[in-house]
Order: sequence, then C-alpha cells, then structure tokens
Amino acid sequence: MGHIIDISHHQPPQNIDYNKLAKNVDFVIIRTQYGSRVIDKHYKTHHKEFKKRDIPTACYAFVRGVSLNDMRVEARDFYNRTKDFKPTFWFLDVEEKSMEDMRAGVSAYVKKLRELGAKKVGIYIAHHLYESFNLNLDEVDAIWIPRYGTNNGYPRTKPDYPCDLWQYTSTGKLDGYNGNLDLNKIISDKTLSFFVGEDKKKDVTSKNTRKEIIYTVKKGDTLSGIANKYGTTVNKLVEINNISNPNLIYPGQKIKVNGSATQVITYTIKKGDTLSEIAKKYNTTVDKLVKDNNIKDKNKIYPGQKLKI
Repeated sequence: MGHIIDISHHQPPQNIDYNKLAKNVDFVIIRTQYGSRVIDKHYKTHHKEFKKRDIPTACYAFVRGVSLNDMRVEARDFYNRTKDFKPTFWFLDVEEKSMEDMRAGVSAYVKKLRELGAKKVGIYIAHHLYESFNLNLDEVDAIWIPRYGTNNGYPRTKPDYPCDLWQYTSTGKLDGYNGNLDLNKIISDKTLSFFVGEDKKKDVTSKNTRKEIIYTVKKGDTLSGIANKYGTTVNKLVEINNISNPNLIYPGQKIKVNGSATQVITYTIKKGDTLSEIAKKYNTTVDKLVKDNNIKDKNKIYPGQKLKI
C-alpha cells in the first residue's frame, strides 16, 4: 500500500516530480485555503497533476472564522473554490482558537458544507486542542489527528484520542519530492476506499494486490538497469529491499521489484543498553527483537551489535 500525504503551496509544483511521487502515494489531501482571504497558490495544480495520474484527491481548509456567520462564509468559499475538482473528502483543519465557542463555530462550518453539497466531511484537530475545543465529532465522517513523537519520519506515538487518520510525521521522505512531507496512515476500521470514494475502489484494490515480482540478479546487472527494465526507480528498489548500498548487488540476489516498503531501522547497541530499554524506545517488544534478530540469549547483547528494529 502506498502513502497518504497532505500538501499545500509549501510544496511548490516546480519542486515535485509528479510521475515519481504518484507512484508512492494512494491518496493526497490538498489545502485550498487558510481562512477565506489566503487562497493556496498551487491547489489547482496539485489536484490536476495527481488526478492526471489517477491518484484520488481530497481537500482541506484551515479554519479561522471569528463568528458563526464568518464560519459559514469560509465554508462557502471553501466549497466554491474546490467543488470543480470533485474531492473525495472535505476536511476542516482546526488548529487555532479563532472564536470563543469553537464547538459551535466548527458545527456551523460543517453544516454549511453539507448544505452546499459536500458528501463526506472530516475534521483535523490538533492533539493539544482536542479536549479544550470539545468539537462535536459525531457530526463528521472522519477524524484526523496529528501526533509525531520523535518526528523522525516513522510512526512513533499514536494519538491519545480515537481517530481514523493519524498524521504521524512532518518530516517524511518520498521519491519525487526532495523536501519534507506530512505522512499519514489509517488506524481505524475504515478502509482506503472509504476515503477515496467507491468510484476509485476497484483501481486502488487492483494497484495494491498486483502480483509481486521478484528479480534474480545476474552478473553485470545494475540497479538502474533493473529499474529501467521494470519501469520503476533506483530509489524505490532501495527502499522496498532495504538495500544499504545501491552500487553493491550480487549475482543470485533476490530483488523485489514492486510492493510496499518494510520500514526497518538498524540500531547499534551501546554500552549499558538492554533489550527492554531499546524495545521501549522504539515502541516494540523484547520478544520481537529476539525473534527478528535471531538472538539466542536476550540477556547477552554487546556494544557494536546491530539490531533490526
């Protein structure tokens, strides 16, 4: 399965290779506006470019209404600016207290979007504001919460509150864009097809269940040659096969050509480390570390030893 990203004009089109990035994502959520007055400079281009590559897109708007009526105005502007792109989902990005009663304000925003024709509406709520804002989350179709933990590009600290989408990092890296990306994952019983729309369900299922291709390296092969042969990239092959040096492959080596990456971290043991401390640091278990690293005695590890997390 590919990634779910959210982008805005902070990721300018001139810095994006849409062909490459589209190969790494299943769903893109694109900002339309910051309040009513600041329109995202590149939202139209982002929608058009991803849709040309058959990647479903949703939209979001940063909420800044200062009154119930102002919230309705923002909703109207959001809808009118975005409707022609037929987004699969409409998200309200709630990260600041713009009026005293945010619960009432956001409800007015949601209601107006529904009246205008938005079918699926969600709320992105800052983790530290979840309790104080006390939004009526029962009136929306999905909840999206950011929580990064160490924010090192990998899922670490899950939200303390129930949600459907978890934005787990703002420092993600994907082939096709050299800068940082927000990466998200579904952590509820909802499926990707729920977010991308039933019209895309067949396409996404086909893409995610295609037959896995395994290539056996022959003498003289290079990763770039293999990538060209199968219409992929060297970076993708390195990622999904956990190759540490792309210039060092050997005859007989098995290379997975398609599929999803397995996120593996290599940890070098330091003096005084214990497996329990390492497991706690990386949100895993001692038993899993023992199994994945073929450790015979969990009480005997040594400085310099490499652990696959």
